[in-house]
Amino acid sequence: MTDDLKTDLATDKPKVIRDTDDDARRQARVLLRGARFAAIGVLDPETGFPVVSRVLLGTDIDGAAVILVSNLSAHTGALLADPRASLLTGEPAKGDPLAHPRLTLQCLAESVDRDSPSHARLRGRFLARHPKSQLYIDFPDFRFFRLVPERASLNGGFGRAYHLSREDFLIALPSDNFWGDQEMLLRDLGVRHPGLASRLAVDVYHAPAGDWAVCGIDSQGLDLTFKDLLIRHEFVTPVTEKSEIGLVLPKSEYAVP
Repeated sequence: MTDDLKTDLATDKPKVIRDTDDDARRQARVLLRGARFAAIGVLDPETGFPVVSRVLLGTDIDGAAVILVSNLSAHTGALLADPRASLLTGEPAKGDPLAHPRLTLQCLAESVDRDSPSHARLRGRFLARHPKSQLYIDFPDFRFFRLVPERASLNGGFGRAYHLSREDFLIALPSDNFWGDQEMLLRDLGVRHPGLASRLAVDVYHAPAGDWAVCGIDSQGLDLTFKDLLIRHEFVTPVTEKSEIGLVLPKSEYAVP
């Protein structure tokens, strides 16, 4: 029997769900944090039926997903009535769409108050990732939701199914939370490591050459963007202190599976 389809010795039945390892966790994080958009499923407050829509996707520094939505949209009203939601990420390429990796994430939605301390951080990170949202991001009827992971299902390809927990996605923040000042961190990164984004995108991920930029950073990796392209680059080891950023970058330039 192949490694892709192991047998549960206790029941002598094929083991469909594999044991979650670090490679699976990394792939799941990349599928979430490297997604420009996602399908979102919510519960209609009037009928109780699932409703599915498409949203632009961002992430917060603690690993939570972030969406920006209008109060007029059906999924906004649904999330305010019931915070349970599900996201589907992973873009099919050529061939069978079911042969490509995908992540289904169950989460709880937290509406972000415009006057809250986190609003400015989310606004900055979202704009850096989705510059065209400048047209509507400050409209009074738009709001951010943080979608906090609870559990997930990863299908990494044939015979590669995993279950993940919230701990596999959420990032513990340092007491001084130096990640909060994203603008300062990105400016400093550009000064100390000019050309880093293009080098990673082109040399490591074989993306087309262009004016690549780092649009977000957290303790587990970098987000790289150019036009409508987005790449998530994971560090080999998490960064827990600001002084470690320069140390981990030379060791992190590898292709994430």
